[in-house]
Amino acid sequence: MKTTKSNAVSKPKKTSDAGNAIKKKKITTGKYVVSEEKIREKAMEIYYERIARGEHGTPEGDWHEAEEILKGS
Repeated sequence: MKTTKSNAVSKPKKTSDAGNAIKKKKITTGKYVVSEEKIREKAMEIYYERIARGEHGTPEGDWHEAEEILKGS
């Protein structure tokens, strides 16, 4: 005659959700911060392209255009 184990112990059920905490998403302002170095590099690129086309402009205008391009404004 076969004998079977009927004394099997089951794991207790969890009664709290402490282990299943919901992670909160960080809320950002949506502003993309670009380093001054990246803006400077883009402004120089814009400057050289503008000079190659023979167009007039200012370094300040190149800087502002670089900021707009990099920040997506």
